[in-house]
Amino acid sequence: MSGIDLFLIVAYFVAVAGIGYWSSKESQDSSKSYFLGGGNIGWMAIGASLFASNISAEHFIGLAGSGASSGLAVGQFEWIACFMLLLLGWLFVPFYVRTGVFTMPEFLERRFNSQCRTYLSAVSLVAYVFTKISVAVYAGALVLQTILGWNIWVGAIVLIVATGAYTIFGGLRAVIYTDFLQAFILIGGGIILTATAIARVGGLGALFQGVEPEFFNLWKSVNHPDFPWTGILFGAPILGVWYWCTDQMIVQRTLAASNIETARRSTIFAGFLKLIPVFILVLPGVAGRVLFPDVAPDRMYATLVTELLPPGIRGLVIAGLLAALMSSLSSVFNSSATLAVMDFYKKWRPDASERELVRAGQFSTIALVAIGLLWLPFIGLMSNQLYVYLQSVQAYISPPIAAVFLLGLLWKRANGKGAFATLISGFILGAIRFISELGVKAGWITWKPLVMYASINFLHFAILLFVLSVVILVAVSLRTAAPTRSNLSIFEETDDKLMKPAGSSKTHKRNVTYSMVLAGVVLVFWVVFSPVAFG
Repeated sequence: MSGIDLFLIVAYFVAVAGIGYWSSKESQDSSKSYFLGGGNIGWMAIGASLFASNISAEHFIGLAGSGASSGLAVGQFEWIACFMLLLLGWLFVPFYVRTGVFTMPEFLERRFNSQCRTYLSAVSLVAYVFTKISVAVYAGALVLQTILGWNIWVGAIVLIVATGAYTIFGGLRAVIYTDFLQAFILIGGGIILTATAIARVGGLGALFQGVEPEFFNLWKSVNHPDFPWTGILFGAPILGVWYWCTDQMIVQRTLAASNIETARRSTIFAGFLKLIPVFILVLPGVAGRVLFPDVAPDRMYATLVTELLPPGIRGLVIAGLLAALMSSLSSVFNSSATLAVMDFYKKWRPDASERELVRAGQFSTIALVAIGLLWLPFIGLMSNQLYVYLQSVQAYISPPIAAVFLLGLLWKRANGKGAFATLISGFILGAIRFISELGVKAGWITWKPLVMYASINFLHFAILLFVLSVVILVAVSLRTAAPTRSNLSIFEETDDKLMKPAGSSKTHKRNVTYSMVLAGVVLVFWVVFSPVAFG
């Protein structure tokens, strides 16, 4: 690290601290200010936060590594996310904003019953603490150790404390506005690295000739172990509905908008930003395959940064990496605190004042920071493979959640008993899959039916579990009493200011146009990077 690299990194921390301090001034008065940013944040800031919250160390390591090992196919998840963000904006956001909920479990209670709320709150909170926070801390510290040479403990402490500081005091407003800065830093750093790597290869023509044509084909055979086209086309959207349309960490940002059209515009903007990672994270990995053929895929991004970039530029790219790490971690802290306060503390103390709810949110965030620090002794015991397993369990419980939310909005006959039965049965089937997969790979499960169950591609498994969840929800709902009028109150349009703000007709038409452009760009990419073009 040169002096100018260190200067840029310090400047980044100072900028984030300044934005966090400025944002925190307006976050102390009410729970809406602290947990939803006051409900008056602009679409560009929210959209950038949606993007930055999603990108983390796993993206830098995983996307570049997959690019180096198998090409652009992993980018399908990024481009399918564009359609999921449009679905969030056009189908889900109107219900969320109009009902004025703080959390997704709260919305499930409005639509179904308190059992569904308790289930989703508990599952989400446990998943955030034991997968998202632990993965973010571990991956972030590992990257800092690889690129900067920091001790892994030092890197983890710096990440947790620096991120926790502005999240504790500033709430969602601080998270969104720091994300706004961080999104463009990580994009800028990624563009520089991509341009440098391709130039070192000798240009795009040399890159196309340097690897097999299959590397630039997004569509893999149905038997492909990781990215079968059937799983990509039908399974990935199911996981996408859960992550982009129902997960608290993502959706909470859209609740900070003043009206539905603003929230919708933010999801469209985030969709355009999601077009970029394939070119700034996956494509450099492909170039790395040509430049450093002997480097392991999971070390490709770090190798590109340390070997290709000159002083100064290296510091900017590392600042972008830090931005990705801190934005995702702050989002987890804030969303977990929101779930803890709104779905548990407020139920325990329904008469709590606004100031008390804010303080409870701050103490919850402090507790999450402490959990992150307490996790440090276990970092050395954890392997990358175990973290992959921990993340995969979310993929196995997400199809029933996606089914409950989708049918809850699209089919008014769906009721609370059907929804709860779907969530529980889906969780059990997903847990059996998770345990079976661990057992088969460890060698202590050899029973053929379980081996077959554990061997289904996870995207194909998502399709099967989603279809089964829909069947259970429909069957139980039809055999039990219809939902009450209060359960269907989410379909009532009650607030004209939220539905039709000033100038909404022109804004709505523009949102329609931008959405069509975004969808068209993805479709063009699907054709350009297909067997038609690359055999």
